[in-house]
Amino acid sequence: MITELRLQNFKSWKDTGPMRFAPLTGFFGTNSSGKSAILQFLLMLKQTVESADRNTVLAFNGPYTELGTFRDVVFGHQVPGEICYSLNLEPDIIGSQYYSNQAHDLESGVSVSIAIQGAEDIIRVKEFDYSAYGQNGEPNHFGMRLESAAEGGDPLYTYIGNFVAKGDAARPQRFSSPVKGYGFPNEIDYLYQSAEDIDYLQLIYEDALTNIYYLGPQRDYPNRIFIWGGEQPQDVGVRGQNAISALLATRSRSNGSHDHAQVEERVAYWLKELGLAHSFKLQPIAKGRREYEVKLRIRPHSPEVYLTDVGFGVPNLIPMLVLCYYAPKGSTIILEHPELHLHPLAQAGLADVLIDAINEREIKVILESHSEHLLRRLQRRIAEETFSNDDAALYFCKNETGASELEELKVNEYGYITNWPEDFFGDEMDDLVAQSKAATHRQRKKGTAEQENATEQEAAA
Repeated sequence: MITELRLQNFKSWKDTGPMRFAPLTGFFGTNSSGKSAILQFLLMLKQTVESADRNTVLAFNGPYTELGTFRDVVFGHQVPGEICYSLNLEPDIIGSQYYSNQAHDLESGVSVSIAIQGAEDIIRVKEFDYSAYGQNGEPNHFGMRLESAAEGGDPLYTYIGNFVAKGDAARPQRFSSPVKGYGFPNEIDYLYQSAEDIDYLQLIYEDALTNIYYLGPQRDYPNRIFIWGGEQPQDVGVRGQNAISALLATRSRSNGSHDHAQVEERVAYWLKELGLAHSFKLQPIAKGRREYEVKLRIRPHSPEVYLTDVGFGVPNLIPMLVLCYYAPKGSTIILEHPELHLHPLAQAGLADVLIDAINEREIKVILESHSEHLLRRLQRRIAEETFSNDDAALYFCKNETGASELEELKVNEYGYITNWPEDFFGDEMDDLVAQSKAATHRQRKKGTAEQENATEQEAAA
């Protein structure tokens, strides 16, 4: 899991500074303030790790995000340029079974720092470095640094770190390019003792990114009938298109990784709790058929209707509910504007959904939102001790000078934000005062007009 991120020279961010990632991390702010860029960066790293091309340094375009070229994403669109980032990671629940390495105190976390150089048609790693504490309490470093890159020739890299060379490898070695921008080439294993240490560190890096699940703001329009051929999707899809297949997949799994009753029950529970549907039912259209339908009862005594026959808020919410309880324990979920198409009361209830999933399933949630109602409910739950303020990392983004700026919102144990930014959600009090003044002015104008009309009528009589 990612516990901290620092990002430099990416899109509108010159430097984010260190960002703490808590069980619930939220980004708020005005349009075009840089919120989406932070999520896009994480998705870019995810699709880089999952790319089949070992030579990919940064996968700008893929299944999760489309970013264009290096020029499009580097700060100020200046090429040649350099994008740098650092991550603090801790082994997650999913990957912990692999981390049997005894040479390092992996529970203390792993730090990764990477610098990427880019020009019009060349992207290469300038340097990368893994850092982890050894059992002796001292930090160990493992990485590579670009030594030379002659025009027309292949770049050469030198090894940096604490590995002990084998035999003739005691002399300085030069290596081919790193794998995918963050991994050592195979020759490291043959030239250095205990090189398997780096395998554990790279696994932690890869697990932290592959175990991110993303649900975008736009959903596919729901179907009236869903055909399921036994697919076992990893998640609900970027547009929520696999949500029903995921629900059906849990029914056929016998390995205990998902409890289909719990997932379906939680979906039905939250739809009712949020006031969106009294009942939720997923069933085959007939016995023995592979076509399924979703039926909802909006009110206790109303007739059942298809998913296509209700407002778009319910179809928009169902994929998010499924993902929160379908994604493996310990994973990270990225949600972009989860409040879309929901009325204010349901938006507030989203905070309760996320708190429940975080507490029950040990997931992390990273979200971008404009919802004041969601934030206010979160503050309330902190005050009520349902959720700890230490488990929330909330940020306000702004861009007034061409470079985005980040301010962490300080939430105390009573749910108060002690450094509330000016005009965070607009000035509600100013609007109320302005409304009152305008109403008084109109009433006076109306009274004056009525009085003048009465006077004219009297004069005419």
